[in-house]
Amino acid sequence: MLTSLRVKNLALVENIRVDFRPGLNVITGETGAGKSILIGALNLLLGDRADRALIRSGEDACGAEAIFHLADASDIDAALDECGLSPCEDGQLIVRRIIKASGSSQNLVNDSPVTLQVLKRIGELLVDMHGPHDHQSLLSPEFQIELLDAFGHLWDERAAYEDVFRQLQALEEKRAGLAGMGESVEEQIDLLKYRVKEIEEAAPVEGEEEKVQQEHVMVGNAQRILELSGGVLNALSEGEGSAFDALAGAQKSLEELSRLVPDAKAWHEEAQAAAVRIQELSAAIHSLADRVEGDPARLEWLDQRLATYQRLKKKYAPTVPEILAILNQSRERLRTLETRGEQLAALGVEIEKAKSVLFKHGMSLRKKRQAAATKLAEAVTDELHALGFSHGSFSVGLELSEPALSGLDKVEFGFAPNVGESMRPLRAIASSGEISRVMLATKVVLAAHDRIPVMVFDEIDANVGGEMGNAVGRKLAEVAKKHQVICITHLPQVAVFGAYHLAVNKSVREGRTSTAVHPLAEKDRVEEVARMLGGRDLTSVTLKHAREMIESVSG
Repeated sequence: MLTSLRVKNLALVENIRVDFRPGLNVITGETGAGKSILIGALNLLLGDRADRALIRSGEDACGAEAIFHLADASDIDAALDECGLSPCEDGQLIVRRIIKASGSSQNLVNDSPVTLQVLKRIGELLVDMHGPHDHQSLLSPEFQIELLDAFGHLWDERAAYEDVFRQLQALEEKRAGLAGMGESVEEQIDLLKYRVKEIEEAAPVEGEEEKVQQEHVMVGNAQRILELSGGVLNALSEGEGSAFDALAGAQKSLEELSRLVPDAKAWHEEAQAAAVRIQELSAAIHSLADRVEGDPARLEWLDQRLATYQRLKKKYAPTVPEILAILNQSRERLRTLETRGEQLAALGVEIEKAKSVLFKHGMSLRKKRQAAATKLAEAVTDELHALGFSHGSFSVGLELSEPALSGLDKVEFGFAPNVGESMRPLRAIASSGEISRVMLATKVVLAAHDRIPVMVFDEIDANVGGEMGNAVGRKLAEVAKKHQVICITHLPQVAVFGAYHLAVNKSVREGRTSTAVHPLAEKDRVEEVARMLGGRDLTSVTLKHAREMIESVSG
């Protein structure tokens, strides 16, 4: 259950904490007092997109926090584990959301940062949210089929069908791509053959161009390299008065000096090391000179090789790895085009097999839907009787249709509110009050089949009044025996069924409007129900009526 909700600097709310209890929690208050802000805060915690305009004027951030205590946290723990998060401790789950005016936001589950997708995933397991306009979704064929599958627990069968459907789609898209190549296939084959041949004959190798460039510099400047190398060698070791000869003389003097001056021993060693280094340097330059050869034929080959690389890079791609990638792609594309006929034939066989498997899965799913449809219609009809449609009936029609992602069925919910009226599609019903009660009936039926601990109804009683309000309140109280229910209502007939009553009001303090939420004691609750009955001016008559309404329900 949701034990507490804290909201800070969100719209009219400065800083409030609302505690909830098991059973039916009702929230009431005058229009504009801020009841919807609580639902908005909860929606944010469940993964809704954040709007910086929600931040209270003058503040740089707003936030919300919800604390849940779960009698059975196995589903949530499994979802947390999938997301790489630690399980709940003692069934407690804390969800926080902070939205900053700068545009950034923080999402935390048990103090671990998470994405919005994770919040949505967890939120779907925690709270079933029903807003004032959600009853319109009941008219959607997509929603109706989702509702039927949820009631029948058909997700495994649905997933098996969807996998085959997606495989069939992929095969058909591949076939369409091959078949749609048209008359230009031969032209494409010729172009690809030319491209593959040109690149293969050029035989580009990654890293070769750099080596060719280096060798080109050496071969093209061979004479000058030899001249410079000879000059350096003369200065280092081969010429008269070379550095090596000078160091040899210095070493003899330092050897004698070291016998007279101890510090000179280190100098002698340094001179020896310098002589060795000169010898190594001379050997390296000799090696270079030996390799240099001013061969005109080799220079011409290097020129041609560099020109080949430049042509390929200008024509196909700026780097050799990219050129090689184009070569591989072209080879693969060429193979595809040259074997197009065989591939189309093979795809045709695969598609027919996939269609056969899809039909098998679809019909299996359809059979289970038909069984679930009968039970769902009966269950919703029973709930509608309790919601004031004593002679109403509900139907779930299934019509075989073309394969779609959802299956082979077209689902149509039907409703007959009165005796003697024929069953009509639910979408043909004009009364939003009737649709609201049908939605509540379906929610009640599904509530008995799911494990979501918290159900939130925001004005489920819209366009409902009088005795129908009593029926709605009674039904919400019934649902609250198995789930925690939080209900925002304008109807006193619904409010009196609450096991816990919260009132929302707003006030002006120091020139700022603020929203507050207070739990109501018995006396305050009577006054709140009386206000809902007759407005701000409380009279003994409305107070007495309010007290009698509460007592009739609690008694």
